Amino acid sequence: MPIRKALVTAANPRQRTLPLQTLIDQRGETKSALEIVLEEAAGAGIEEFCVIVCPGDETAYAEACGALRSRVRFIAQPTARGYGHAILCGRDFVGDQPFLHLVGDHLHVAHGTTSCARQLIAVANTENASVSAVQPTRESQLTSYGAIGGKLIGGARPLYQIDTVLEKPTPTVAEQHLIVPGLRAGFYLCFFGLHVLGPDLFAILDEHHAAAPDQPLGLSPALHTLAARHRYLAFSIAGRRYDIGAPYGLLLAQLALSLSGRDRDRVLTQLVELLAVRTDES
Repeated sequence: MPIRKALVTAANPRQRTLPLQTLIDQRGETKSALEIVLEEAAGAGIEEFCVIVCPGDETAYAEACGALRSRVRFIAQPTARGYGHAILCGRDFVGDQPFLHLVGDHLHVAHGTTSCARQLIAVANTENASVSAVQPTRESQLTSYGAIGGKLIGGARPLYQIDTVLEKPTPTVAEQHLIVPGLRAGFYLCFFGLHVLGPDLFAILDEHHAAAPDQPLGLSPALHTLAARHRYLAFSIAGRRYDIGAPYGLLLAQLALSLSGRDRDRVLTQLVELLAVRTDES
């Protein structure tokens, strides 16, 4: 089934303003992080969007959508009850279709001409399965991301069968449960902020909520259950993710966009000049 809907989560109270931050995109245009995220999905064939927000943020987010505003629906997560609960808030919007899931505070820059979202959707269509984008990540960054364990099944393609999903594991736990043959020592496959998921995920989230109704509902435990019940894959994207909520994250995302865009030479020249000034001062 063609993937035509995207669900964007942006309701974390501690990160609610990050998607509203402005950057210069690869064409040299000033846009919000949210609009850049939406544009990437639209370029991959997405037609309808739903953004999960904190109550009261709808107006600010609507203004941040730019030209895509008419294709975006907003749903407020009434209380902060976890990442998995935010996904559940979008169930009526998604219906019985597979969907692209993105997080509002991650930007992606592809290494080639095919966007990260388009790469992932192509794999999901070919494999007819849920697929999460991953990126080899140093163990020092593990506590910032969900991570997967599994085995390579794609031959020349970096495609993996997932058997384990853990949220923000310590290096010790990762070494015990998340080793993936073929990765460099000290690296693990961590989530990229892009997923293509089927509607069967919602039933799993319901089960987890029923088992612990007073606890925050996480997404990673539900994805771990998904891996045990269904064919669930990971694909190492030809690109990089930039978490704009991390220290210097917004700066690094801006540099990545600039160095992959039309103003690359200009930005490089200014960076060299800046470095030269710092060297002279030292």
